[in-house]
Amino acid sequence: MVTVRKLEDLKREIKKVKANNLSIGFVPTMGYLHDGHKSLMERARKENDVVVASIFVNPIQFGPNEDYEEYPRDEEHDAKVCMEAGCDIVFMPQASEMYPDGFCTYVEVSGLTEVLCGAARPGHFKGVCTVVTKLFNLVRPDKAYFGQKDAQQLAVIRKMVSDLALGIEIVGCPIVREADGLAMSSRNSYLSADERQQALVLSQSLNIAEKLVRHGVRDVTYIRNEMVNHIGTAKSASLEYVDFVDPNSLMPVEKIEGEVLVAVAVKIGKTRLIDNKVVTG
Repeated sequence: MVTVRKLEDLKREIKKVKANNLSIGFVPTMGYLHDGHKSLMERARKENDVVVASIFVNPIQFGPNEDYEEYPRDEEHDAKVCMEAGCDIVFMPQASEMYPDGFCTYVEVSGLTEVLCGAARPGHFKGVCTVVTKLFNLVRPDKAYFGQKDAQQLAVIRKMVSDLALGIEIVGCPIVREADGLAMSSRNSYLSADERQQALVLSQSLNIAEKLVRHGVRDVTYIRNEMVNHIGTAKSASLEYVDFVDPNSLMPVEKIEGEVLVAVAVKIGKTRLIDNKVVTG
């Protein structure tokens, strides 16, 4: 496994790969890797000749009052996970390498980014799209792998790649959960033991929605109320949203017909967590 930190070094490694007509699978991450990230790398390993992962806490996708400085980092652990998953190249740049003095070019997707997490985090997806586009230009992958836990991000990246004709296959991969159902997230490390237990209301509320749909309930208002009531049983929970949207357009739906993305965002104490599930009516 080769670890590079400079853009020019990454370009040189990618040039070698392309010269041999090898396919590239790419997994962009912000590090502090867990089994969810590892599953993306392992999927990429199965489907490509060469696997590239990036580890970069992207400052421009954090708002002024968000947790950029506190975001967990552990390069040694991350390198070990990448090696175990079969990565060939790991890119670990500094922020100054990605955004040198005078940087002023951004990529923005409208429409899909004003709802769900975008409503509470203005500018977040502008930062995501900018860094992902730059990484795509550097890595030149055939396939790129993203987790379904960040369902809005997945939809936004797919739209961006389609609109800009980037010619990259975006592969969405299933949410990886802890044994008790909590979706794996680097931010879970912020939770105290008590908060960690309370955080289970996210996945539990989604299970409630799935069960209601399975039993024939189609009214979104009723299902939302049941979910909100359950989330409210966690004393540290502050609800941001429970939304029912089309999985592709992210537009709200009023009735469960076909596939519907049920998405939740909740603060448990000071930690903002998201989760989702696709239900079919």
